[in-house]
Amino acid sequence: MRRPALLLAKLAAFAGIAVWTLLAAGHQEATEAPVFGITLPAGYRDWRLISVAHEEGSLNDIRAILGNDVAIKTYREGKLPFPDGTIIARIAWSYVSSEENNKVFGRSQSFIAGNPTEWYLQLMVKNSKKYAATGGWGFAQFNKEGIPADVEKHKTCFRCHEPVKDRDFVFTRYAP
Repeated sequence: MRRPALLLAKLAAFAGIAVWTLLAAGHQEATEAPVFGITLPAGYRDWRLISVAHEEGSLNDIRAILGNDVAIKTYREGKLPFPDGTIIARIAWSYVSSEENNKVFGRSQSFIAGNPTEWYLQLMVKNSKKYAATGGWGFAQFNKEGIPADVEKHKTCFRCHEPVKDRDFVFTRYAP
């Protein structure tokens, strides 16, 4: 009687380990952007501000463009191309009127960051060898939960950046 119970306990433990391993593997894949294999960099929200932007039209968002230390040094020196190790992050929120602020001003004039946009975070990662086919840059897009966009969405990134090839494929200029 003891032997079947021990065998059953071993099987249950093995099954639990197998399920945990599969879930952990699935979670790892869910946090890595397809095509370029980029994951969320630790501490990116604490990086320095490069600039801000407001996109109108169908996007209608407000953006903060942040850079890691390598990006900031390159921007400040004004030297292109960006070196390997550069990471530029774009965080976007809906662009909304602030009723609270407008009451103080007595008219509609104040706009603030609202909810995160669908693709809240975009990243550009410079690695000349790994991303040679896309100008030395890898791209990633994540929602506010850190889930990456699909393959098709990632395949469109470089095409958008090609018109600014003379600026090493980077749209944002440094706002000191």
